[in-house]
Amino acid sequence: MHRLPPDPFQPSRRILNRIRAITLDLDDTLWEIAPVIRRAEAELWRWLEEHCPTVAERFSAEGALELREQVIAEHADRCHDFRFVRRETLGRMLDACGYSHDHLDGAFAVFERFRNRVELFPDVQPTLAALAQHYRLIAVTNGNANLETIGIRHLFDDVVTAVDVGAAKPAPEIFDEAVRRAGCAHDEALHVGDHPECDVAGALGAGLAAAWVNRAGQAWPDHLPAPHAVVTGVGELRRLLQPAAFGYGTDSG
Repeated sequence: MHRLPPDPFQPSRRILNRIRAITLDLDDTLWEIAPVIRRAEAELWRWLEEHCPTVAERFSAEGALELREQVIAEHADRCHDFRFVRRETLGRMLDACGYSHDHLDGAFAVFERFRNRVELFPDVQPTLAALAQHYRLIAVTNGNANLETIGIRHLFDDVVTAVDVGAAKPAPEIFDEAVRRAGCAHDEALHVGDHPECDVAGALGAGLAAAWVNRAGQAWPDHLPAPHAVVTGVGELRRLLQPAAFGYGTDSG
């Protein structure tokens, strides 16, 4: 592991002046996902204890995880579809305990409700609103967050998911689709995300520029190509892109 240069605001102005679209990861880029999933799973388990108590009694967290891994192994072609994997796992738990699948929609609705109760990082909404005036904004996610429910769908021109494309980041196909929907060339798009491999290496491999969101001051993995820029939050994108946005192509989005 090595650290990137201390000043993250040194990407080539030539590169930034070409940017017409910004593609953004969601989980751990616009909000912290771990506490959200923990709460959603806890609420799901409470629902199961009330409505399907045998499931809650029979399956430990480890047992549920083993069943999930079995589903993924059996459906490798759909492992990018987190919603399918979770529903299939729940369905097998119900089957094992003799419950009807009539319970499946109710159980999953509880999980989805709490999965979409996220707390945006404070800089997210003002930054997206400002960037949307100058760039096309495309959400690119391997997850299943509902931006309508969260309340920020209006800030994006489009949303591209792994389920839409049939491939998850870092596969180039998902970035290709995002660029297609943005209506620009690959080298006119900047991808922003927190994951070194899925976001940065994936975007670079697909021909996009990449900015790494590194809130915790982590070291960069030696084996991966370095991003064009490093920011501690999406709010810093305004400082990073402002000269380009206000000096070039301001009618691009």
